[in-house]
Order: sequence, then C-alpha cells, then structure tokens
Amino acid sequence: MVDATVRTGGDLVVDVRDRVATVTLNRPERRNALSRGLLADLVGTVDDLGRDDEVWVVVLTGAGDRAFSAGMDLKEMREGDQADARPRVPMTGPSRNHCEVVLECPKPTVAVLNGAAMGGGFELAMACDLRIAADHVLLGLPEAKRGLAANFGSQLLPRLLPSAIAYEVLYLGEPLTADDARRWGLVNQVAPGDELAAAAQALTSRLVANAPLALRRYKQMVTKGRDLPLPAALRLDVGPNPYLSADRVEGVAAFNDGRAPAWQGR
Repeated sequence: MVDATVRTGGDLVVDVRDRVATVTLNRPERRNALSRGLLADLVGTVDDLGRDDEVWVVVLTGAGDRAFSAGMDLKEMREGDQADARPRVPMTGPSRNHCEVVLECPKPTVAVLNGAAMGGGFELAMACDLRIAADHVLLGLPEAKRGLAANFGSQLLPRLLPSAIAYEVLYLGEPLTADDARRWGLVNQVAPGDELAAAAQALTSRLVANAPLALRRYKQMVTKGRDLPLPAALRLDVGPNPYLSADRVEGVAAFNDGRAPAWQGR
C-alpha cells in the first residue's frame, strides 16, 4: 500500500493513499466552478497521475456538499467579456481540453458527486468511467439557458443515453435528479449524503483489489474499440498486456493456493 500523501496547489487538493489518488476541486465558495487556473491544474494533475505507477485509480470530487462543480466560472467569463478578452472556445487554444484528458486517463476514473454537477461539472463527471452520487445531487446541462453550448456533453451524452433523452437534457437544460440519472445509467450508485464517502471508499477498494494491468487494459480496449467493427475491435492490442505479466502468473497461483493475490502492477 502507498503511504498517504497530500498535495495542494491552486484550487486542487490531491490525496494519494492505498493506490487511490483523490483529486478534489477546492473552490467551495464558488461551488467549485471551473476557472481557467483550476482547469490548467486539473489537466496537469490528471496527466501526471495517469503516468504514476503507484496510482491505480483516480477519483474526482468536490469540496463541501453543495456542488461537485457548478460548471464554468461565469463570473470569470463575464469579467473577461467586460475586458474584451477573447472567449474560451471548446477544443481550441494552446492547452488540452480537460474533459478529453480525463476521458483518456489510462487508469480507471471515478467521479464522486458530493453535490450538484451542472454544465461543465456534469461534463467532467461524464468524462469519468464510473459515477457515484449523493442522493440530493442534481445533474444537468443548462447551457441552452445561458447562450452557451455543451460541446463535450453534446457528443458524450448521446453515447450514454437514448438519443431522445439526450436531446431533452440538452434542449431543455433542466436537471436530472440522482435517482433519474441512476435509472438512465448515468450514475452507477446513489448513496445518502452522509454515507457517500464510505460508499466511494468501498467502491475504490474493490477496484484496487483487482489486477491493475487488467483494468488498464479494459480502459484502453473499451475506449478505443467502442466505435470499431467487432472483428477489428477484437484484434486491438492496446494498453498493457496482462497475459504476459507477472501479475497474471500471481493471479493464477493465488487462485490455486486459495489466497488473495499480491499485485505488483507489472
């Protein structure tokens, strides 16, 4: 197990313990709105964690219980408009898009939704592989009510929902409850607010109990194979190859010995 380490920088807090890196959006006074500085920190942090062999699972959550993230910082956006600054346009500019970085993280990613996930906050949650939400959480894309458009959400939401439901969420801009999101498969699990942390820890503990190279292989095979014809997808060879790993030998031996495996990640 990895000793606990905590790093703070900008508007992020990163806590690494027991192979799980928890990245907390730390702007509770702004409902964890996604400022330019926070997004730059998030891109660099997730990129670093994706390459850290001591980290097997990455968790994203927010500080407080009001919001996972309210989305883009509209106060900062208005200040930019008043200063005639060039607006942010999705998928342009010198830095990578934060949702794309999370989506492509080679490790399993989990969004722990402690509060509302709106706009860019909902998009960030959708970029994660798994989502667990407190029962009071609302999720939505209100961009149509703000004169904006959810670029990432408009592409990912129809891949996660039936198209008519995705259109409804996008067109109307009305939020879903946590239970509605669970019913449509957008959320894997819903827990009472005071039980969310324990439920999230239980989930991540189950993830790191499995072979890390196998999970990383799944991540690459699923993300890179989902849009390919099945014959081509079956012949993909992406991510670490668990069949050739020491962990595969250990897993088979542990099963035959009737003991828990001791994974090494190699």
